[in-house]
Amino acid sequence: MSTSSQRVANRPLNRPPWMEAPSRAGLAVKTVVIAIVCLLVLYPFLNIVATSLAGESEITRRGGIIPLFPSEPTLAAYRTIFAGGVVSHALLVSAAVTVIGTALNMVVTIALAYGLSRPIVGGRFVLTSVLFTMLFGAGIIPNFLLVKALGMYDSYTSLIVPGLVSAFNFLVLRNFFQSIPAELLDSARIDGAGDLAILIRIVLPLSKAVLAVVALFYAVGHWNAFFNALLYLSDTGKWPLPLVLRLYVLQGQPVGGGTESPGEAVASIQAVQMAVVVVALIPILCVYPFLQRYFTKGVLTGAIKG
Repeated sequence: MSTSSQRVANRPLNRPPWMEAPSRAGLAVKTVVIAIVCLLVLYPFLNIVATSLAGESEITRRGGIIPLFPSEPTLAAYRTIFAGGVVSHALLVSAAVTVIGTALNMVVTIALAYGLSRPIVGGRFVLTSVLFTMLFGAGIIPNFLLVKALGMYDSYTSLIVPGLVSAFNFLVLRNFFQSIPAELLDSARIDGAGDLAILIRIVLPLSKAVLAVVALFYAVGHWNAFFNALLYLSDTGKWPLPLVLRLYVLQGQPVGGGTESPGEAVASIQAVQMAVVVVALIPILCVYPFLQRYFTKGVLTGAIKG
């Protein structure tokens, strides 16, 4: 019997083709495609970093086209953006809003998802109300009037409270909580544990993957929050990093102002703009690798109810 016949004979019945072991040609094609995609993703980022490290003379000499490795790298652009204090303050504002907002988001979303994952009186009405927000929104003007009527205008609470619960993240958590066997929770209840003890000691430890993913969704949303800050913050001193990024990169406003020493390299406007972009990207790039292993598992287990 030939080798191909043996493979056909040993193949399990009703096994879909995509579950078969890939051929060498298939692996080679996948490797080439993934490598091309990685290069397309990494090259713009590396170009931004290289431009932020290039000096004004090199940028002028090359006409704004910088290679991936500048001939004379300098940190003049980073010294410029941090010398004025605007970027530093905006960075602290974004970090504080992200940490506090994500913590509050997780507390409220976990409480709501756990409560609606079990049969309760009025639960269907609350669930319908939450799902309704996924289909219909109030609009910019009603939201603005509500924020102003609640006294949150021109305060950091306007960046956190209006988006305290995401309906999508709530559904992910609720579906995961529903997949936890009811017998496990009932046994804890027989031992005398209350709902809060069951949530903290049983449900949350079993939900680390999906909690990490939801926390990442909330954190990235707060870090990149732009529109709410533009609407609700009139004081430019309270602006988070995305608005400062818009001010310097899109509108081309100058940063710093003549703080270079006579012997130091002068940073060009283009290098300063790219340096602000790098500063805005680094925190998320540092956090994501630690949560990446939970990402696929958390999304699949939370979004697909078994």
